[in-house]
Amino acid sequence: MSEKTTLLAFLRAQRASVLAIVDGLGEEALTTAVLPSGWTPSGMVEHLGDAEWHWFREIVTGAAGPDPGEHAPRTPAEVFAYYREQCRRSDEIFAATPLSATPKGRHPGPLGDEITDLRGVVLHLIEETARHAGHLDVARELLDGRTGLGPR
Repeated sequence: MSEKTTLLAFLRAQRASVLAIVDGLGEEALTTAVLPSGWTPSGMVEHLGDAEWHWFREIVTGAAGPDPGEHAPRTPAEVFAYYREQCRRSDEIFAATPLSATPKGRHPGPLGDEITDLRGVVLHLIEETARHAGHLDVARELLDGRTGLGPR
């Protein structure tokens, strides 16, 4: 298995975990904040969709466009469709870009200095998605007591 294939497999596993953790929650639970941060499960998935858009489209390709964080409120079903679409687009960019490719855009702050190629972008997205999957694990447990969800 190549490094690129391995990285994509780990990113996809984290994405699948996110969706598995929230699977079966009703709209009320998906839009209820149970953590002190105020994040709802639906809001966290939407944030992850925005992260996919930012890192792959804005940073890797340098594409400009509307800030995905400035969209109208979405229903949970719309959020999940948005997340899946952003992941699909990210996978296309990932497949067409060498791991050593320098990003055409730049993330602000110190993190932008640290991420110098596609490899760094995908590693950051794996980390970001895993971190928020952990938040979703806690939220799910607080919402209905279910734990141990996800493919891993």
